[in-house]
Amino acid sequence: MASAPCTSGEKLVVHDPDDGSLVGTLVRSSLGDVEKALEQGHRASRSAPPAHERSRILHGVADRVAADAEDHARLIAREGIKTIREARREVGRAIETLRLSAEEAKRIGGAVVPFDQVPSGEGRLGWWAYRPAGLIAAITPYNDPLNLVAHKLGPAFAAGCPIILKPHPQTPFSALRLVEHFHAAGAEEDRVQIVIGGSDVGAALVSDHRPRIVSFTGGRSAGERIARQAGLKQLVLELGGVGIVAVAADADLHAAADAITSGAFWAAGQNCVRAQRIIADNNVASDLMELLVSRAEKLRLGPKLDEGTDVGPLVTPAHASSLANAVEEMARAGGHVLTGGRCHGSRMEPTWVTGLPDAHPLLQREFFGPVSTIETAQGDGDLLDRLERGEDAIHAAIFTRSIANATAAFRRCNSAALLVNDSTDYRIDAMPFGGTGNAGLGREGVADAVAAYSEKKLMIIAGV
Repeated sequence: MASAPCTSGEKLVVHDPDDGSLVGTLVRSSLGDVEKALEQGHRASRSAPPAHERSRILHGVADRVAADAEDHARLIAREGIKTIREARREVGRAIETLRLSAEEAKRIGGAVVPFDQVPSGEGRLGWWAYRPAGLIAAITPYNDPLNLVAHKLGPAFAAGCPIILKPHPQTPFSALRLVEHFHAAGAEEDRVQIVIGGSDVGAALVSDHRPRIVSFTGGRSAGERIARQAGLKQLVLELGGVGIVAVAADADLHAAADAITSGAFWAAGQNCVRAQRIIADNNVASDLMELLVSRAEKLRLGPKLDEGTDVGPLVTPAHASSLANAVEEMARAGGHVLTGGRCHGSRMEPTWVTGLPDAHPLLQREFFGPVSTIETAQGDGDLLDRLERGEDAIHAAIFTRSIANATAAFRRCNSAALLVNDSTDYRIDAMPFGGTGNAGLGREGVADAVAAYSEKKLMIIAGV
């Protein structure tokens, strides 16, 4: 197992959120460790390995993760919130992310600038090329402890940027193992570094002048705090939001129910693009509710390493309790709990609630757990109006056979992407990914992240 530069003497003890058993113990990084990492990363930013070497190393990292896939999956399941089947899917995606990064390293280029488009440019030749933007500070959450780390490290290394990673303190071991794979595959240690700790370590990273980019995935309040701390840097922030799924009267309800169930309860609902708020045409709402409740009640809660478990734990019992309190608050506000709502330690039953008024504040709160709501709209116009009134998000979705509905939803939704006849949680690792407005700044996805981590440098030659 790779080790982080840690000298503080303070221990970070990681317990399995499922049963409280010990996963492992690490020493937290001191502020001196952070300073050392920053200085090493800053020095490394003065040069970069050639593109073919970066690509070779990234393919090597992917090969090592693939060879170690089942161990990676069990580690994800042990330290985090995913079932073993969900964890295996994450490992597969991380391998794909790393291979995409390896290919993208060879595509970084530039373009000619036609200077003779203005009279003063005649006799001049010029072009621009991408160069690494500099040291990157990256902070990742607990819900995807391997693939979201790969989405920081892979594009950064592909772009030629050194990176310092601070993983979530609940899930440091998956990140440590991936960093170990980078070093074993040939990446210099000062180009891929990791520090361990909480918000104090994160603040020391992002507020320092040496990182040129801060890449953060997590909650909105933490993102706002980072934006205040960072100063004059480029920010790539993915901050989540409430995923809205509109279901029109012409939708295939069985297909919609299958996709929405997965989107609502994958990883116990701890997903920044989860299907949280469902708005259905009144002509199909009752049938859709019946299908969703039936599917939710078939999902099995249980130990994460049990192959038959569908829904694992929340990250802490306190988080589970806060969600149960939110369900009670919805019931007091006039909501009707169709199924679920109960906690069993850190686990919570998949929950559907209906009957809340359209403007109720709880409909705008991101729950980050297996609690979703269903509303009824009076025809296509009302359906699209409600979709448009939704707050900023990463993804929105609509189920319809009407191209007019689909294109109208695309124009009107306050999200960075619209999915048609699929749930909000669909993603491939090559696509642009990020939020709009308060849901984030910039885009990830491998190619977009490489572009975000690069700067254009211009060459102009006169007298030609």
